[in-house]
Amino acid sequence: MHAPVVVLGGGPGGYAAAFLAADEGLDVTIVEAEPRLGGTCLLRGCIPSKALLHVAKVISEVEELHEDWGVSYEGKPKIDIDKVRAKKDKVISNLTGGLASLAKRRNVTVIHARGSFINSTTLKLEGDHESIPEGGQLTFDHCILATGSVPAMPPAFRIDSDRVLDSTGALALQDVPESLLVVGGGYIGLEMGSVYARLGSKVTVVELMDGLLPGADRDLVKPLAKAMDSLFEGRIYLNTKVGSLAEVDNQVEVTFEGPGKFGHERYDRVLVSIGRRPVTADLGLENTKVVVNGRGFVECDSQQRTADPHILAIGDVAGDPMLAHKATHEGRVAAEVIAGKSSAFDKAAIPAVVFTDPEIAWAGLTESEAKAAGKTVEVEVYPWAASGRAQAIGVTNGLTKWLVDPETHRVVGCGIVGSGAGELIAEAVLAIEMGCEVHDITDSVHPHPTLSETLMNAGEVHFGTATEIYKPKKR
Repeated sequence: MHAPVVVLGGGPGGYAAAFLAADEGLDVTIVEAEPRLGGTCLLRGCIPSKALLHVAKVISEVEELHEDWGVSYEGKPKIDIDKVRAKKDKVISNLTGGLASLAKRRNVTVIHARGSFINSTTLKLEGDHESIPEGGQLTFDHCILATGSVPAMPPAFRIDSDRVLDSTGALALQDVPESLLVVGGGYIGLEMGSVYARLGSKVTVVELMDGLLPGADRDLVKPLAKAMDSLFEGRIYLNTKVGSLAEVDNQVEVTFEGPGKFGHERYDRVLVSIGRRPVTADLGLENTKVVVNGRGFVECDSQQRTADPHILAIGDVAGDPMLAHKATHEGRVAAEVIAGKSSAFDKAAIPAVVFTDPEIAWAGLTESEAKAAGKTVEVEVYPWAASGRAQAIGVTNGLTKWLVDPETHRVVGCGIVGSGAGELIAEAVLAIEMGCEVHDITDSVHPHPTLSETLMNAGEVHFGTATEIYKPKKR
């Protein structure tokens, strides 16, 4: 079987690339090892985790109503874990079914098989699905490599126990353990820790670094760290290493080495969330001209081209940041390049969102990046305590900030912590990509009362004209 364009991987980057290539009039085939399209993001990542985080947030909001507004309900919420799991699975099923329908309507062929490279223009297909062509080989003119990533699991933590979970296992919701240890204070660990804590688990977080969410600006992390410390009842241990895991009497015994936690303790389950690694091994890439770097990423240029003229790479295999929306846009670039267009992936702002409560989002340059690069920026911060909307809905622990180039007055970065930060950051992305100056934002009328006003208000801080706070512009 021959296909002019093959996409190896049916995740958010892969199916976006395939669908756009088909829209450009190309003959496209997707090779996906899973029985359904969607990849990690849809099947066991972004979508199911956000569905569960919605449940957690509703539980939290009901508790706040009881404590702050005098609205009470009988007793504590009763969790039917089977129904929660079924609803989460239904969301996934609806979306994957939609993708299958879209592929069919676009005449995109889908082969469910594990693909590996025999050479630069041939894939070996393995599996038992009826869609695999006779002979088990597929030749192509161009291949878009979109195999994604998997959770990283250190060898010392692989103890052959179903009580030790990665993010995939945690999202399966086998049960709500009485005690859960989360190894890693990054976004996956905090999101899943929040879900299980709201469902009733006693959650402990251990992080090797000296703060949660390494890489994010500390002023954004501070309100979240305070909220997490309260939710996890003070069981957050920083600068602490997990030495070993062992299953003992239907629990996991964990050894700790750190100033706040030393010795050993037992937990019903342990979630290991220390990052992800690209899926580039065992793909036969050594049979092509594709170059894989020391971290396992495929080297490619701004047009997603690799060193092999027949192969392009997108998404998690193409390098950081490992984000679904970055993969989608890279997939579009790759499809357009194959179609003969002069497209390139050249983004000034790729937003990152942590869907905890409060949420954290940032785009463009961060303060820590500016400092590391020796770049001078003006940081304009607007506290949500001054926002009427934030006061009305009880989310005054947030803030919005702009990073401004002092010479051009253009906004080069934005950070937000607070309820709905992931939705609010889109305006900042557009402003940075458009090269907006601060007055472009402050002169745009924002609806009142909304949290979106804080983007305008933070811009007004730059000029010393913010109405709700007194902070004259320094001369």
